[in-house]
Amino acid sequence: MKLIEKRNIFYIISLILVTVGIVSLFTRHLNAGIDFRGGTSIQVKATTSTTVADVRAVLAVVNVEKDAEIQQSQDQFIIRTRAVLDDAQTNQLKAALTAKNMVYQSKDTVGAVIGKELWQNAIWEVLLACAFILIYISFRFEWKFGVAAIAAEVHDVLLVLGIFSIMQWEINGAFIAAILTVVGYSMNDTIVIFDRIRENLRNKRKEDYEALVNRSILQSLNRSINTVLTCIFALLALLIFGGVTIKYFVIAMLIGFVVGTYSSIFVASPIWYELNKRY
Repeated sequence: MKLIEKRNIFYIISLILVTVGIVSLFTRHLNAGIDFRGGTSIQVKATTSTTVADVRAVLAVVNVEKDAEIQQSQDQFIIRTRAVLDDAQTNQLKAALTAKNMVYQSKDTVGAVIGKELWQNAIWEVLLACAFILIYISFRFEWKFGVAAIAAEVHDVLLVLGIFSIMQWEINGAFIAAILTVVGYSMNDTIVIFDRIRENLRNKRKEDYEALVNRSILQSLNRSINTVLTCIFALLALLIFGGVTIKYFVIAMLIGFVVGTYSSIFVASPIWYELNKRY
């Protein structure tokens, strides 16, 4: 299997996917949750048969029914609204919920200023993670490995962000944790292949770099596939049984783990090969 020979095909596939994602990010933007845009999140439990329409009708008491986002998981409801409810409104809502056989469980409020700070902190977290990864890879291997690894990480992050923008899935603080987890997973997968390349370089046979990289990828392929499948099975279980609260956190990791495995094989390794040819 000559993967490096077909690298241009993978470059085109990645370029198309990343470009579509970037266009969506600039046109549709991300669907920021209350962690970033500010607002109120309320968790409610129904004691009798209750629909989303019933919950929305109750929200009319505090005049937030129009912009409220309601998610249901069996008898649990999560209500998100851009309005920040004060104590008086909260007490009104509690009374209305009780009258409709619903139990008020918790409320989280985030101001607009805090939301803006979280955006800035999230961007810095991802940038710092990439910077430390570049330093670590360059120190452990060489700068060409570092550049190739960071290119793959940027590819993964942009694809996850692009898909969330296209689908308009809500992002929150947990989404940033998912992105950082994806970065770490993808980097680990990339390092395994790079370590195999370095080992084969030390014991280099009479073969060119293209054959060497192909051999290194194939030697690591079973491990990469088995690892990502194990993670996917665990994440699917979380997606099915974990409830609505962690749904998009799990989806982000599912997409990221698959994309991270792809980029380690079809993006990072070919880019290292290109850099090694030129420098």
